[in-house]
Amino acid sequence: MLAFRMKIDVLTIFPEFFGAVFDFGIIRRAKLAGIVEINIYDLRSFTTDKHRKTDDTPFGGGDGMVLKCEPIFNAIEQIIGTCERENYPKKTRVVLLSPQGKPLKQAVAREFADEANHIVLICGRYEGIDERVNDALITDEISIGDYVLSGGEPAAIVVADAIVRLLPNALGSETSAVNDSFTGNLLDYPHYTQPRDFRGIEVPEILLSGNHAEIEKWRQAKALEKTRLNRKDLLNEI
Repeated sequence: MLAFRMKIDVLTIFPEFFGAVFDFGIIRRAKLAGIVEINIYDLRSFTTDKHRKTDDTPFGGGDGMVLKCEPIFNAIEQIIGTCERENYPKKTRVVLLSPQGKPLKQAVAREFADEANHIVLICGRYEGIDERVNDALITDEISIGDYVLSGGEPAAIVVADAIVRLLPNALGSETSAVNDSFTGNLLDYPHYTQPRDFRGIEVPEILLSGNHAEIEKWRQAKALEKTRLNRKDLLNEI
């Protein structure tokens, strides 16, 4: 029996957005193996008015609408059992997905995978979310990049995928996650498979040599070369 299990709950006003997106690949296998449980909650289910209203105009004026705090507080109270952050069960994280958040990096995904067993992902929408949600409920605010999306739903998929693949037994190979890009501040090295010669483009001879020490040196050199070309900023972090 697996010793590790994580629950990921997604809070959204568009539950249909997720459809069967978590029923493929690594996440599907992790669900079937009992490694992760993923639930999608409709924020409208936690409203108290007859129109099931989740947003309203901002105080002070301005364009757009803002997600209301009341349904989100109600949802967190039901999902977690309390809406008092200091009383959250140990290893519980409530994550707001927004452009203002801390950038999602491999180290952040690793932290969630190692230190949490219950993660609630709140999908932002419209012009933002009532700041009282951030002040009282949120443990982490995460952004998947320096751009603005229509909502946090695509970000929730990205965050969930990045975390689940790092959970114990989620990948077929124990070393796959260790060798991922960004794990050691370098991008991944090039990969090749059959055929050895495709339209005159051949697999590098070193990979056919059987000399694992030299292959490892070649891979490290190529990873460094690719990082210098595409992500010089990563080298400053080494």
